[in-house]
Amino acid sequence: MATVAATENQWLKGRVKAVTSGDCLVITALTHTRSGPPPEKTITLSSLMAPKLARRGGIDEAFAWESREFLRKLCIGKEVAFKVDYKVEAIAGREFGSVYLGNENVAKLVVQNGWAKVRAPGQQNQDKVSPYISELLLLEEQAQQEGLGRWSKVPGASEASIRNLPPSAVGDSGNFDAMGLLAASKGKPMEGIVEQVRDGSTIRVYLLPEFQFVQVFVAGLQAPSMGRRQSTQEAVVEPDVTATPNGDASAGPLTSAQRLAASAASSSVEVSSDPFAMEAKYFTELRVLNRDVRIVLEGVDKFNNLIGSVYYSEGETVKDLGLELIENGLAKYVEWSANMLEEEAKKKLKAVELQCKKNRVKMWANYVPPASNSKAIHDQNFTGKVVEVVSGDCLVVADDAIPFGSPMAERRVCLSSIRSPKMGNPRREEKPAPYAREAKEFLRQKLIGKQVIVQMEYSRKVIPGDGVATSGAAERVMDFGSVFLPSPTKADTDVAAAATPGVNIAELIISRGLGNVVRHRDFEERSNHYDALLAAEARAIAGKKGIQSAKDSPAMHITDLTVASAKKAKDFLPSLHRSRRISAVVEYVLSGHRFKLYIPKETCSIAFAFSGVRCPGRGEPYSEEAIALMRRKIMQRDVEIEVETVDRTGTFLGSMWEGKTNAGTYLLEAGVAKMQTGFGADRIPEAHILEQSERSAKNQKLKIWENYVEGEEVVNGNSTVETRQKETLKVVVTEVLGGGRFYVQSVGDQKVASIQNQLASLSLKDAPIIGSFNPRKGDIVLAQFSLDNSWNRAMIVNGPRGAVQSPDEKFEVFYINYGNQETVPYSAIRPVDPSVSSAPGLAQLCRLAYMKVPSLEEDFGPEAGEYLHTVTLGSGKEFKAVVEERDTSGGKVKGQGTGTELAVTLIAVDDEISVNAAMLQEGIARIEKRRKWEPKDKKAALDALEKYQDEARKSRAGIWQYGDIQSDDEDSVPVRKPGRG
Repeated sequence: MATVAATENQWLKGRVKAVTSGDCLVITALTHTRSGPPPEKTITLSSLMAPKLARRGGIDEAFAWESREFLRKLCIGKEVAFKVDYKVEAIAGREFGSVYLGNENVAKLVVQNGWAKVRAPGQQNQDKVSPYISELLLLEEQAQQEGLGRWSKVPGASEASIRNLPPSAVGDSGNFDAMGLLAASKGKPMEGIVEQVRDGSTIRVYLLPEFQFVQVFVAGLQAPSMGRRQSTQEAVVEPDVTATPNGDASAGPLTSAQRLAASAASSSVEVSSDPFAMEAKYFTELRVLNRDVRIVLEGVDKFNNLIGSVYYSEGETVKDLGLELIENGLAKYVEWSANMLEEEAKKKLKAVELQCKKNRVKMWANYVPPASNSKAIHDQNFTGKVVEVVSGDCLVVADDAIPFGSPMAERRVCLSSIRSPKMGNPRREEKPAPYAREAKEFLRQKLIGKQVIVQMEYSRKVIPGDGVATSGAAERVMDFGSVFLPSPTKADTDVAAAATPGVNIAELIISRGLGNVVRHRDFEERSNHYDALLAAEARAIAGKKGIQSAKDSPAMHITDLTVASAKKAKDFLPSLHRSRRISAVVEYVLSGHRFKLYIPKETCSIAFAFSGVRCPGRGEPYSEEAIALMRRKIMQRDVEIEVETVDRTGTFLGSMWEGKTNAGTYLLEAGVAKMQTGFGADRIPEAHILEQSERSAKNQKLKIWENYVEGEEVVNGNSTVETRQKETLKVVVTEVLGGGRFYVQSVGDQKVASIQNQLASLSLKDAPIIGSFNPRKGDIVLAQFSLDNSWNRAMIVNGPRGAVQSPDEKFEVFYINYGNQETVPYSAIRPVDPSVSSAPGLAQLCRLAYMKVPSLEEDFGPEAGEYLHTVTLGSGKEFKAVVEERDTSGGKVKGQGTGTELAVTLIAVDDEISVNAAMLQEGIARIEKRRKWEPKDKKAALDALEKYQDEARKSRAGIWQYGDIQSDDEDSVPVRKPGRG
């Protein structure tokens, strides 16, 4: 059919789109060149009169429905050839014609089967008849004789053919009970015939066998709107295409159902329709108009409209109309009605729309994807061991391809497209959400130390807080991927194993009800196994597991002794002593030899350190290697511990076993720790095993023993003989406290230069407005040193109570980079940026090793302090400090800062003897009391220092001026209380 305005007697080809009655068809062109739906024609079969279908408030003529059904089933959707025989201008220019289906004349088939009368030619309009009138009259006579169709001779057949129509079929839908129909038929497929297509996603249907006439909105989608009809006061001519006799211009008004069915051929004016609305409507008409369909009702909206799924047949295949519309870009997904569908059908619609958007199909041609903060990660798959389970949806995996100890070896992987309950933050007093501990524990037991396969999928930029970016530094990029636990496979299943690496951990978490699947926005990156995750979530919901159940998570109260007072930790010591070995879980590796442990039996978390094994401190060589090693070996593992004692900071000391291995041997064998047995090796279980491990590292000169030479020791009095066994620092003394204590600063340390450069680059503003800045005890601030007016980092030691009222209020501050202290006014204090305050103080507290120096309140204390001040403080005078011992219990001096206290032998670069030996020689200090069992190196050092003390004793210098002073025994003898009475 080249054009709609085809000339009469010209044979054209087309496809039957609709059959409106027993003698009328709507035919569309097979091909067309213009955009939009193809042109179409409504053809009434020449010289035929089919029985009339029911009008408004009326009933069918006999055999009207059967007549229409015969022609519908014969022609609908078929390719036909037709020509226009004549027109009748009196009835809106209706065209009458002949139609051939293959080699068969459709009019002859209708008459031959008795479904229409043949209109005899009149006297006036002899040319307005079918070219086949004589044949049609013979066929009609033959059908009458045989009693076919409407000519049936069976008694009562005529009455039985008249349908008993409900009110909705004849235009009275006021009492239609949509909810009742839904309740009776929900989820059950109902047979129907589509009588009219209002738009791409709205159809009007006869539901069989009751002939209930209903309007159905396709569930889960919405096609472009066809607009509204132009309002007019004039009557619109609506030709009766279903029942008007040929050439009869006096036909009555149409019924509601007939008007809807004929609307495709009507000439009503449409205004403001959406783009692709006509195309969507034609798409639906071509597939379901006048076709047999199955309707599955899903719900009813607030306007009593039915919502349902529509299925039609194409050959042997059953198709979903809604899915077809979205897939061809002619409808959009609608959440509110999609929620009425089953989850699987809903997912399909959403996935198909997303693909259309990506391909920019039809109505999505100009679609612009919303901005996304996620980015795909391609070709970043790796294998490794799980080092840490951060939460139910986050792991730390050590990449096998990166060398051990490298900062890049451990990779944090968040599980794609799932979210587990949050663990909370103890520092902010945030408690774990319900089932958060269970999710983390499940993964810990399942994965820790296991080999896994990781497939990275996307990264996402996360902005903390309320989602408003404050600066680039506040943003954090998280990497997401799928983690698989390999399952053992046989050789003949290698192909299947390659396609499925193993058990998907995210799916495992979701299926046990320990997390939810994230509902991603369009175009947002997601897991490659998203459908499997949704299926696992559906199973968890059906089984009411974990967070998908109505049950509360098991209550658990854990006493965290790591943030409690030291006294409370000591109160737990007897209960930990009752059994020799206690089961525990390593929660965190704080340093190479110090850990946070959880003890299930006591439901408490403790700080725990090895007895007699010490690693380098933070920032020192090999400290990071020690931490990395212990994270690989014991992080989040089940261990056993024996607690010996608790120190003054509340840290429990003892031994630990992972399986049957003493965990201390890991450090000693790797050469990242030393043994410290000053209090006696006999108190340490398996001390001989630890000593063997240390000896092995020494022999191999590993890590901290790389410069070790057997037999060399420090001679404290003579600087000419040194040992490479002990740590030596190059320092300058910044403050002398008295009693042999002082602060030093490392020379050449990059951290010192970095901090000084940061302070020098600060542009300090005027004094803060009173009330806007109220520093509290322990806060780090900038304070102006009174002697040289320089600004330095300082810790508030003491200050006024409450808010600051005056710029002259005094604050006692401790300069953390130098160790000195003074009182300054409020006007000499400024707030400091966190990037500057977060770095640790540069001043290191030290004391002279193996000596007792009088305090400033004792005899010769001022002299000792003055001497130490004179020989150490000067313009850049440098010393070598040989570290003999480390006191990690907090080394606190009244009114000063805290930290590890180093016991050192202090040697000036240009002096022959150490400062320790010089003070003994001056008689202003003495050697500490010897113990029965001393380590070999300490005994040698005391022997070397004793000759300098003997020299001062003989010359009656300083504290020896009156001869030998009392024994150190009096220091340890308890004070005798006076008797009562």
